[in-house]
Amino acid sequence: MASDNASRLIFAPGGKQSTVQADQYTKGYLERRQLDQNPFTQFHIWFAHAQTSSVHLPETVCFSTASLPLGAVSSRFVYLKELDVRGFVIYSNWETSRKAEDLRSNPQASLAFWWPELERQVRVEGKVERLSDAESQAYYNLRARGSQIGAWASEQSKVLEEAEGGRRVLEKRVADVEKRFQGMDEIPVPEFWGGLRVLPTMVEFWQGRESRLHDRFRYTLNEGETGGWKIDRLSP
Repeated sequence: MASDNASRLIFAPGGKQSTVQADQYTKGYLERRQLDQNPFTQFHIWFAHAQTSSVHLPETVCFSTASLPLGAVSSRFVYLKELDVRGFVIYSNWETSRKAEDLRSNPQASLAFWWPELERQVRVEGKVERLSDAESQAYYNLRARGSQIGAWASEQSKVLEEAEGGRRVLEKRVADVEKRFQGMDEIPVPEFWGGLRVLPTMVEFWQGRESRLHDRFRYTLNEGETGGWKIDRLSP
């Protein structure tokens, strides 16, 4: 047993009380009567609550994709930048990044929000679509100029060979892009960069409860002629 424990770098890290038991969730509960029939409205309600409850960067979300045919999953944290009546919008590089590669073979994704201050999670699953150049430009214009330059300069996820200069290669690209757009008030959005909308077919709202008996409600899209959403309570 001692040798087994010695091989574990992390084991049962416990909660705030320096015990092996995880912290208990006691800040709230969730009942069906509290939910709006529309998951977009419900998410907006929860997100606004997070914004006014000192949740740190509530727009932070884990964005997961999977490649086909292997089905290998990859995840990364990004920022939710828009919510509209169709879905959840993020912005990124869609040419060289791993997520771009995944989506070319499998145009589906998931989002996972975690707001520990409220002991809440939201999960989203669905197909994806690119935003138009005009829509992407509208958001791109709001970015800091340095971030606009960076979008042009970085071949996201490609290796920067140390033997060839490593980060200095990136900094040289940044300098070249700055020179290219010097004196221009508006920098055009790169054709390989822009918005991606996740069109949800499933949205789950999760409220932590004691003894891991959490409250979970899943919205499932009825893709038939009537449309609408079915709401089910799930076992924790």
